[in-house]
Amino acid sequence: MTAEEPTDADIELDAVYDAIDAVGRPHLTATELSRKSELTPDEAREALDALADGDDIERQDASEADAVYYPTDLAAVTDRERVVLFPDRREIVVEHPDQFTRAQLSQFARLQDSNRSGGYVYEIREEDVWAAPHESLSDLLATMRDVLGERSPHLEEWVTSQWERARKFRLYTHEDGYVVLEAESDDLMGNVARQKLDDDLLRAPISDSESWVDEERTAEVKRTLYEAGYPVRDDRELETGDDLAVELRLRLRDYQADWVERFVEQGSGVFVGPPGSGKTVAAMGAMAAVGGETLILVPSRELATQWRDELVRHTSLTDEDIGEYHGGTKEIRPVTIATYRTAGMDRHRKLFDQRKWGLIVYDEVHHVPSPIHRRSADLQTKHRLGLTATPTRESDDEEEIFTLVGPPIGTDWGKLFDEGYVAEPELEIRLVPWGDDAERTEYAATSGHDRRQAAAGNSGKVEEIRYTLAQHPQAKALVFVEYLDQGDAISEALDAPFISGETRHARREKLFDQFRRGERDTLVVSRVGDEGIDLPDAELAIVASGLGGSRRQGAQRAGRTMRPAGDARMVVLATRGTTEEDFVRRQMRHLASKGIRVTETEAEAVEPADADDD
Repeated sequence: MTAEEPTDADIELDAVYDAIDAVGRPHLTATELSRKSELTPDEAREALDALADGDDIERQDASEADAVYYPTDLAAVTDRERVVLFPDRREIVVEHPDQFTRAQLSQFARLQDSNRSGGYVYEIREEDVWAAPHESLSDLLATMRDVLGERSPHLEEWVTSQWERARKFRLYTHEDGYVVLEAESDDLMGNVARQKLDDDLLRAPISDSESWVDEERTAEVKRTLYEAGYPVRDDRELETGDDLAVELRLRLRDYQADWVERFVEQGSGVFVGPPGSGKTVAAMGAMAAVGGETLILVPSRELATQWRDELVRHTSLTDEDIGEYHGGTKEIRPVTIATYRTAGMDRHRKLFDQRKWGLIVYDEVHHVPSPIHRRSADLQTKHRLGLTATPTRESDDEEEIFTLVGPPIGTDWGKLFDEGYVAEPELEIRLVPWGDDAERTEYAATSGHDRRQAAAGNSGKVEEIRYTLAQHPQAKALVFVEYLDQGDAISEALDAPFISGETRHARREKLFDQFRRGERDTLVVSRVGDEGIDLPDAELAIVASGLGGSRRQGAQRAGRTMRPAGDARMVVLATRGTTEEDFVRRQMRHLASKGIRVTETEAEAVEPADADDD
């Protein structure tokens, strides 16, 4: 037998690492490897000696005992990725996951917790299976097996049951034109649908498994059954409205074309992708594919103006084809851009109801579940399309987005980073000591919201902001704040404009435009910059406060730096030793689940006022 020929004693280095993990210390003996593998003690010794002849592991002889073997690179053991499944709890604990693993996990599980040492805890809920972005159960199970490294019959049985549960009810249009709710069985219709849905929602039974539904309240039907644990497929044949030819004058990227194709096939859906991935352009591709009159719903007037400009710039539509309907102007045209608030008001709603839209686009669709915006989901349309980077809501009702609008359609964030379509931001949590003892004393004497505001307003952050800007002198930077007083103070310290909700619309647009053109390199921004504002070349985002906000807010602020070119960096400042630290980590958790690595460091510009912070 030649040296190149394998023997029964051959073993992969990863198997040795797994055995070391099981032993619980960074070395092992041949006897211990034998117990953790299918090798005999002699075969284990031979295999370890073969690896020791190379450069992968070291051998240390011990008198009157087995030799001890340990990896040459101990970091390869201590920092290597480990995935541990707890099928009964449907929990996955991952140590040191790489970007691809985190992106895969985000497709079927929710990140529940993470720690400084690189540990992540994921949970698989029924809602995660219902909303999994896979075309078939086999695709979903294949992704799970890939990331878990093994099959789990118990977990896969539960996932299969939830996948099938999401297909128990469907809405369809009867040949006579009315809407029917169909159950997979008579028992489901009788014991679930007819028990949960009022008579004014189900007008009359058609058969033991079918019921006539009030067409104007289908969203309520879907919502009620969803809350009962049964998502409803919507297969209705809705009116298309008047035709509208739209030509897109941009070439879609491959993943955008895939989004559009999947949307047209399904008839509804939500484009989920990081800021900078081109969801608006993909939505224009959907408009061209549908070819019907379109209503675009947005959260703000600023975003309405941006949509109009983008449509004229990138499609065959002209200004005469596009109307805006909000507090500033009220025009109903073949393509109408309206704010959620205006479209939901009774005195305006009938104008939108009277028109049969071929497509409704819900931009920043995470607003839809809120009571004031939910009514927009009842508007009649052939197709519904949502756009969001972050469907996460702190009320944990983000799954309702997919019920009211459509299933998620997206691409792994990690794939977009790897292929260079979007710059992966460097995210850093930086812990800042108190600027002076008086501030720390004030923090200790307060509670609740006052305590949060005291930590947010730590004057030590001003010096850290100056230091960070000096580290990146060429970067266009946004400094985010939660409180107006803090915004004014930072604005004065940096000699940079502060834009808040109190800034007049014309002044706000002028400053944003100057920033886009490079005439200003730093802006201090309140919550008005969290969404709906296009700031395409911000290489640096510094979050001075706002850390008690939602996970979505963290993703939106990081998203201001996620663009196809250049460096992307976000620094989140938190007062060390306060509850603000916990708020920051919770806010960054959503981004970590998308495959973005988050680091944590100490501030460099400010010396601690005292060593024993609270």
